[in-house]
Amino acid sequence: MKLVFGSDMMYFEALRGIMIPFIGTTLGSSCVLLMKKVLSRNIERLLMGAAAGVMTAASIWSLLLPAISQCEAGMGQLAFIPPAAGFALGILFLMLIDRLIPQIKTEDCADGSGRTMMMLAVTLHNIPEGMAVGVVYAGLLYGSSDITEAAALTLAVGIAIQNFPEGAIISMPLHASGMSRARSFAFGTLSGIVEPIGAAVTVAAAGLIIPAMPYLLSFAAGAMIYVTVSELIPEIYADGSSEAGTAAYSAGFLLMMILDVALG
Repeated sequence: MKLVFGSDMMYFEALRGIMIPFIGTTLGSSCVLLMKKVLSRNIERLLMGAAAGVMTAASIWSLLLPAISQCEAGMGQLAFIPPAAGFALGILFLMLIDRLIPQIKTEDCADGSGRTMMMLAVTLHNIPEGMAVGVVYAGLLYGSSDITEAAALTLAVGIAIQNFPEGAIISMPLHASGMSRARSFAFGTLSGIVEPIGAAVTVAAAGLIIPAMPYLLSFAAGAMIYVTVSELIPEIYADGSSEAGTAAYSAGFLLMMILDVALG
């Protein structure tokens, strides 16, 4: 397959898009430079709720629906098979990661090994998100009719929104455990560096992966849903019922849905 958009501007748009999630992580990590105390539990719950809503909507409108649409022309009523297979593989991939790497909560990071394990777990979980952005921009560059520039940008912004609280929740507890602000900021930022790298590699290999696009889109959706259900949502309700967290989830979902439908 040949590139449909060959202009330098289109490549610039793709480069900007794959960097946006990393910028979200960096901005979140910078909270450790600006705030004297750790995030309050209420603020953390609100951020997690909004991020979970954004991730859920992005998985549906930016990944699963385009994957299904790409299969409908050639497979008819069986168009669900590639997206379902990719989605299941995405879930299984993240389950395998969680089996291999113990879950290290932020409050357990008082020693160096805890910090290292937390960083490794978060970094590995960020790989599918980087792939998701890379896949949609690869589809855009290769002229997929189901992926628009606005939809690709919306997905990148949505993941950046999710990455903001993630960066803060990594960097601020590290500082609270004794690490300097600068090092805490650096560790929080580096947790997201795999996203633009993974996205760039995916775009570079676009000529090979375009035929498998429905599987890759739904794989990324499955991975993102797994992170949402296993990590973000439990944090919202860790202290019991949370009307604020539920409202934040709904607001994040609606915001992402509106942006994706209106701009896509």
